[in-house]
Amino acid sequence: MWPFISKSQELTTVPSVDIKKYCGKWYEIASFPQSFQRGCNCTTAEYTFTGKDYVIVENRCNKGSVKGKQSYIKGKAFVESNSGNAKLKVQFFWPFKGKYWIIDLASDYSYAVVSHPNRKYLWILSRTPKMDAGIYQELLKRLKDKGFDLTRLQLTSQI
Repeated sequence: MWPFISKSQELTTVPSVDIKKYCGKWYEIASFPQSFQRGCNCTTAEYTFTGKDYVIVENRCNKGSVKGKQSYIKGKAFVESNSGNAKLKVQFFWPFKGKYWIIDLASDYSYAVVSHPNRKYLWILSRTPKMDAGIYQELLKRLKDKGFDLTRLQLTSQI
């Protein structure tokens, strides 16, 4: 946990998520850079409802430039019990699972913000490759209020 975040500022998720509505294609608008995404442009995530105990996750990006070679990885996301479907564990390599918390979500599922409880990971997602500037600024304000270091946030190139 960041030293400037008090216990009262523990990260919270949205109260509930309709997994079927959440499924579909998302475009990464901005994120905290991660080594596993180095050189990625046009990053997308697609979630497919299986009706089983997991959701299929397919991440794609173009390496090096917006017209670069496509990189692809497939995994599974498992919903944590009693989380209102807002806390998932994503697995791309068995047996490792990473926490995937939905901390902001539009009522119409047009955007979502995903993080980890330690705030070291952050993704701003949209159903379209471009996000309305006013909505983006409002999300930034809410993220700052939640204790995120927004100097780390980088916009993602999309076509």
